[in-house]
Formats: sequence, structure tokens, C-alpha cells
Amino acid sequence: MVYAIIGENCSGKSRLAEAIQRSLGAELVSGRDWLRMAKSESSAAALFRKKLEAAVSGDDIVYVIAEPSLLSLLPEGAVRILVSADLDTIKERFRARMRGNLPAPVERMLERNHGIFDGCRCDYRFDGVTGDAAALCEALKERADKT
Repeated sequence: MVYAIIGENCSGKSRLAEAIQRSLGAELVSGRDWLRMAKSESSAAALFRKKLEAAVSGDDIVYVIAEPSLLSLLPEGAVRILVSADLDTIKERFRARMRGNLPAPVERMLERNHGIFDGCRCDYRFDGVTGDAAALCEALKERADKT
């Protein structure tokens, strides 16, 4: 199965993806890691699409997406999990990532991008601040057992 973890920077995607990876024994792919699959971006994207399509009914892959353009790589049947956090939390996490400094252009970029996935079709919604990763992992296991 393909589990797409979708959300803005610093919303809690990585923490959730790692929990799902451990719970299901899945492969973890983040962002554009798939570019290493071939020399050209188009070839790598084609190979990665095929890998994801095969995983829908095969080995589990957790794919972390922070860019709306990458949603087009997802095959039918992928489980979409939207991770969200409020803007203040995202800014604080980004500030910590940048060793306490949040430059004004970065802050404006975060503000501009906040909510970019709000209209995204998803199967699950996960609060990246208060969400229970263990409970979601259990729900995903139950869903997989039914298929």
C-alpha cells in the first residue's frame, strides 16, 4: 500500500511518517528522494510512479509530500493522510530548525504557503500537534487487513 503523508513544512509529517514506517515495516520516501532513480527528472518520475503503482497492491511505501505538485505522482488507491498545524506552530518549529532565527522572507513564505493543502482530497486528517500517531497506525493496519 502507498501511504501519502501530505502537509506543509514543519506540520508534523516526518514524525507521523516515521511512526507509520515503524508500525508497518514500510519503505520511507521523502519529497524528491526519487530523483536518484535516474539521471533525468522525467525518467526518475516515471520510474517512481511505476514503483508507487506496484506498491498499491504490494509492499508498503510511506511517501512524504510537502509540495502540491508532487500529488500528481500518487496512484489511484493511495491512502492520503493530510497533516496540519496552525501557522504559529509551523513558524516556531521552523525557527527551531533554523537555530532560533526565522528570517522575514522565510516567515512570509510560510505565511503564503499556509493552507496550500486545505482543498486536498484525503482519507485521513491528522493534527500534527495533538494527533495520536499510534491510533492512526492502528487504523491503517485495520484498513490494510480489510483489503
